[in-house]
Parts: sequence; C-alpha cells; structure tokens
Amino acid sequence: MRELAILPAAARYLKKIKEKPLKAAFRREIDNILVDPYIGEAKTGDLSGVFCRDVYYNKANYELAYTLVEKDGETVVVLLAGTRENFYEELKRYFK
Repeated sequence: MRELAILPAAARYLKKIKEKPLKAAFRREIDNILVDPYIGEAKTGDLSGVFCRDVYYNKANYELAYTLVEKDGETVVVLLAGTRENFYEELKRYFK
C-alpha cells in the first residue's frame, strides 16, 4: 500500500471544509489516487511532475494537486487542494 503525506497548505484547506459531502468527495479522490496514482492528469512545463484531479461538488470545480515520491516504497504527497479559481497560479507560487 502506498503511503500518504499531506503538506500543510493542503491540510489547512481540507481542515477548513465545513460541508461533509465536499470533504467526503476529496477523501474519495485521495483514496482513488492511492489505488492508482497515475489516474490524475500529468502537468507539463513549470509544473512537470505534478498530477491534478478534478473534484466536482455542487456545480463547482475543485482541484487536488499531488506528486509521487519514490523513496523506501512509494509515497503520494498531496501538495495543494482548493477551488479551481487561481489554483494553478497558487500552485506555481508554492513551488517557488
């Protein structure tokens, strides 16, 4: 089984979610990623090595960004979670 690591920025966002169905949707996507880490869309350019998954809830689009670290087995590292608005700009800022 793959290990899961959630970085502080993503953990803060996931902790702030009040709506239980939305939190459950993120949890389902994380479980799907742990089963098959290559299920996400691989990014290119500045964000190469990052995979993203869409989470749809209540007619809104949310994003979940993660990467894979292969050290003593495979670890899925959740980098960032949030709404689609300005998500990729924030992700690029996070990398710098």
